[in-house]
Amino acid sequence: MSIYNNVLVVLDPTTEQQKALDRALELTRKQGGKLTAFLSVYEFSYEMTTMLSGDEREAMKQAVIKDREIWLSSLLAPATAAGLDIAIQVVWHNRPFEAVVKAVLEHNFDLVIKGTHDHDVLKSMIFTPTDWHILRKCPCPVLLVKEHAWPEQGNIIAAVNAGSEQEHHKSLNKRVITKALQMAELLHAKVHLVNAYPGTPVNIAIEIPEFNPQEYNSTMQRHHKEAVKLLADDYAIPADQCHVLEGMPEDVIPKLARKLDAEMVLIGTIGRTGLSAAIIGNTAEHVIDRLDCDVLALKPENFVCPLEKS
Repeated sequence: MSIYNNVLVVLDPTTEQQKALDRALELTRKQGGKLTAFLSVYEFSYEMTTMLSGDEREAMKQAVIKDREIWLSSLLAPATAAGLDIAIQVVWHNRPFEAVVKAVLEHNFDLVIKGTHDHDVLKSMIFTPTDWHILRKCPCPVLLVKEHAWPEQGNIIAAVNAGSEQEHHKSLNKRVITKALQMAELLHAKVHLVNAYPGTPVNIAIEIPEFNPQEYNSTMQRHHKEAVKLLADDYAIPADQCHVLEGMPEDVIPKLARKLDAEMVLIGTIGRTGLSAAIIGNTAEHVIDRLDCDVLALKPENFVCPLEKS
């Protein structure tokens, strides 16, 4: 069964352990399909070497690209010898995220796999600006890789917003659950649904004496539980694999992921960019930042990549 037929894996030449490549090879062995190992390189000093002609600077760039291609070939030699379909793409670009997104647009990749950086003390995900740009602008799903293994009979979490009546949330819920079930079949894992709902607003309880916080909370909980049950029934997900928890998603989802020792969390991200991203932020990004397992981030069906306009 092939979920993703055309996968792009982003390599990091600054690290010895290529965990994104390891994960990409594991996925390819399980499902087949074509894998492209991608690397964006750039040396600012080469662009500023005014003593050299344009042709000489181009020759230097091509020498760097060739050197990286040789490195990639040696890295991939065991996998290609084993019969995996792997291509190599090295590009010269001063903005790595843009190089990745443009490659996706040009070659119709249906999944990007990228490693995250680890914090030495907390062992939590540390994201670079490149990671955030790819998450916000890449039109296809993005798998962010951590060290957590993909064990047999493991747990996959699909984060949903079942209480919302907005169509884009409903559509994204379906995409997240469908993809989670596909990944679970491939990895022989169980799918858990998680839905966070807000607690009683403290300011309302203080300002309105007749406000009943217990009644509000029980009504909110019941609404979300009923909504999650409807979703779960549509996909035959057992009740004991549904989790409706009070709190903010960025607190609830990572806590459940640790409790279940989840190997992957799937989450929808709206891909907000520009000033609204800086001021409002994105709930998905707050969640992702706290997870210690792989994250598969999915865009809405009607998402338009901002780089398509450029």
